[in-house]
Parts: sequence; C-alpha cells; structure tokens
Amino acid sequence: MTTPSSSFPPSARLHTPGEFQRMLRDGKRSHGRYFRLHVMAPAPSADASESRLGITVSKRVSKRAVERNRIKRIVRESFRHCRERLPPGDYLLVAKPECAGIDALSSDLDTLWRRAVSLNQAAATGTMPGCVPSVSAPSD
Repeated sequence: MTTPSSSFPPSARLHTPGEFQRMLRDGKRSHGRYFRLHVMAPAPSADASESRLGITVSKRVSKRAVERNRIKRIVRESFRHCRERLPPGDYLLVAKPECAGIDALSSDLDTLWRRAVSLNQAAATGTMPGCVPSVSAPSD
C-alpha cells in the first residue's frame, strides 16, 4: 500500500492542452541543464492547496518512445518525493534534447525543485518579499 505522499493521483497532474499552453505562455521559467521548469500559481478552478505536475518530452529529445517514457518516470518519481515541500501551484517540466541517454537526471531535477520554491512565492503586499508593510496613523 502506498502512502499519500508517494502516490501520484490524477488531481496532481496537469491534464488539458489549455493548462499546458497557459503554463508555457504565462509561467515563470527556470532552466536546468536537462530541463526547463515553468511555475505558476494554481488556476482559480483548481484546488489551491496542492501541487500539480505536467511533463513534456518531445520527439526532439528522443525518437524512441521507451526513452521518452523513462524520462517521464524519473520526473514523476522526483516530483513524488519533493511534492510535500513545494508550495501549491502548477509545475511544468519540459525536457531538453540533452537529457536523452543520461542516467543522472535527478540532481538537475533536485536543483529545479529548490528553485521552484522561490519562483512560486506568494505575492507580498510590500516591496520586499516576506516583509509586512507598516501602517502609520496620519499626523495632523
């Protein structure tokens, strides 16, 4: 039996082409050696308390489906392990052609997941992240 943190339910995935297009168009980007990560706050219709993942591995990466599926399995496994630490939001990983045939993809993924935390910070009300603006009484 799997624990909730190690599962990858349908609610934790991006499904529709529109969701992928929105991420590619509007998401904040971070580049790794083998992947490009797009991060975005959760869509208004989605559950705002969980992280969702989308994976794109095109035929440019590898003509062989078995290789593309291997890359996707590695990405899903990495996401399962770090999902609890990620802020709620949508994450899209796009594989670069350089990742074909590489066995050590997890170090690049770990780096991107750490960057994702800073990319998906909630918008602060002040000019400095994490600072609360002070409110002073008007002086007469």
